[in-house]
Amino acid sequence: MQPIYLDNAASTRVSDEVIALMTEVMRSAWGNPSAAHPQGAAARAFIDTARTRMLAALGDNGIGDIVWTSGCTEADALAVLGAARVREGSIVLTAVEHPAVSAAAKKLEGNRRIVTIPVGRDGLVDPDVAAEAAVGAAVVAIVMVQNEIGVTEPVAAIASAIRKRAPRCHIHVDAAQAFGHVPIDAATLDVDSIAIAGHKLHGPKGVGALWLRNGVEVEPLWVGGGQQRGLRGGTQDAPGTAGLGLAAERAVSTLAHARTRWLELANIVTTKLDAAKLEYRQLVPDQRRAPHILALGFRGVPAAALRTVLSSRGVYLSTGSSCAERDEKPSAVLAAIELPQDVGMCRLSFGHDTTTDEVERAISIIAEVAATLKK
Repeated sequence: MQPIYLDNAASTRVSDEVIALMTEVMRSAWGNPSAAHPQGAAARAFIDTARTRMLAALGDNGIGDIVWTSGCTEADALAVLGAARVREGSIVLTAVEHPAVSAAAKKLEGNRRIVTIPVGRDGLVDPDVAAEAAVGAAVVAIVMVQNEIGVTEPVAAIASAIRKRAPRCHIHVDAAQAFGHVPIDAATLDVDSIAIAGHKLHGPKGVGALWLRNGVEVEPLWVGGGQQRGLRGGTQDAPGTAGLGLAAERAVSTLAHARTRWLELANIVTTKLDAAKLEYRQLVPDQRRAPHILALGFRGVPAAALRTVLSSRGVYLSTGSSCAERDEKPSAVLAAIELPQDVGMCRLSFGHDTTTDEVERAISIIAEVAATLKK
């Protein structure tokens, strides 16, 4: 029997349509996009189409532009480090940021004050607390959907509160888990930059994007041939960019249908767990989480053992703990929401190709294994 893949928050299978488009670009437009001859023009045309698709998917409405990157990690670094280089002040980030942001901010330690915004046990940031922390800041980074637990932060409210107290700081949003999974409207979201990953959207790995509001100044991470307005030197990846543009368009156009399906799949999980009378905790309620991520906590179940046994049974997902288990580090995010140390967490994350049958089979195995491992 085929393994059941429920780790789409980590990475998704590239869609057949995206593979077909990238193959077409590699076969027909292999020239350097900066070249003046027709081969260069053919590659640029695919990149231009991808930009149009991405901006439309973001609801840009003419207020910003795209810098293509090697992934969301680079996009986060360009936003956080690049904005810090042209502004004085502290670096502010939430306690539940992805390491792509928190590690970038740590690079500035010693030269800048790093301020961490705490979250509640529900994982949410209080907009007023964020606004207070932002006073005197150069950069404020906010994750839109937390990758481990799936909580959706109230970014619009946070940004609005920050603008009233610190109107000149750069507000950056990591949308790796949000884009294509929850609605994003750049035209009304009062932020300066948004980072996106291709491989979370059934697009290719090794390509991402940074949306920058017009007029926002950042310094490049490195210099080169002046590509992308000097913000990201290096020959552009036409096949990867084309694939990301198409994946973004498809993800946003099908979001309403996908959201309904993902919520139905999550309901199957909780209904079967209730029927099995297994003690568990849904870490983020449905109204607060991104629909594709369902994080569950099992008291007395070691997370590492749960993952190992499930993998051996053909169920692939992510697990974590707020305390250090053998051979793995504790999760800073689970510690931030004060998850008890005896609770093992497993994260089920759905993709566009996740089926009802897969989820039904997986949760039966998860319930059985969790019951067996319970101390």
